[in-house]
Amino acid sequence: MHIAGHIEFSISTVSPEEVVGEMPIQAGILNPYGTTHAGAIVWFADVCASILAFGGSEMVAGASGFPLAINISAALLGNQKQGAFLASSRFVKRGRQVSVVRTAVTGEGGRLIADVTTSHVASK
Repeated sequence: MHIAGHIEFSISTVSPEEVVGEMPIQAGILNPYGTTHAGAIVWFADVCASILAFGGSEMVAGASGFPLAINISAALLGNQKQGAFLASSRFVKRGRQVSVVRTAVTGEGGRLIADVTTSHVASK
């Protein structure tokens, strides 16, 4: 069995307090039922949260300080087959050792699709 996918999204806002991204729903992220795969939704939320935790600096392979996720908790509350998702990541706690970020992923009409909380430590 061969399975392939393709995830693509853009980041529209990066500030010290919030990161906002948009992910179009496309064939490469759909599950066999035609809705968006849960893993794609969580991955989208985690990347937005990581950008916030990294402080908006340019991410370069091997750079120290990259925010490694140590915990991810996701409540998947809805789904959709077309359109786009928006993610908004904000700090719950910005710490020196551990930062906690909450990301709300919404769909059409602002409907909550996922509530994702991630904890990050800076790599060395």
